[in-house]
Amino acid sequence: MDISREDLKHLAALSDFSMSDEELDSLEGDLKGIVNYISELSSLNTEGIEPTYQVFEMENVWRDDEIKPMDANREELLALTTEEKNNQIKVPKVL
Repeated sequence: MDISREDLKHLAALSDFSMSDEELDSLEGDLKGIVNYISELSSLNTEGIEPTYQVFEMENVWRDDEIKPMDANREELLALTTEEKNNQIKVPKVL
């Protein structure tokens, strides 16, 4: 796969990057090296080798949801705020 300078300019435009000619030259060389290295992997004989999806043991750790008592009640917490509406803390709009 060959990467042209037009391809790089197109990708930079899509990414909203402004790149100098020196940066494009450097990126072109780096990407060509990466693509060439990856293409070498296709020449490896992988017959009989199962795909590796996970290289180390990992599992989800689950715990039961428990309702634990709180040290403060609603009235005490509402008393700490400067504004409250409908039994809730009123905060400024965040857009």
